[in-house]
Amino acid sequence: DPRGVYMCRTGGKTGDPLQVHFRMCQNCIQVDAPTISGIVIADVVATIFLAVAVYCVTGQDKGRSSRASDRQNLLANELYQ
Repeated sequence: DPRGVYMCRTGGKTGDPLQVHFRMCQNCIQVDAPTISGIVIADVVATIFLAVAVYCVTGQDKGRSSRASDRQNLLANELYQ
């Protein structure tokens, strides 16, 4: 605990007192290099998984026929033109 009153002493002389207040974080977590690299790797893997999932979901629409052909069949009747 570095809090307290400090004084500088040089030779036989003592300087003015200096009071130090130190606020420590109660809920802080120390993060080291392996933890940061694990977080980055997990983020990249999750992003790739999400991209593949979106690609697979949007790729399923290719099997449907276009609606333009339905519209052409309706307009082909000359009675309604």
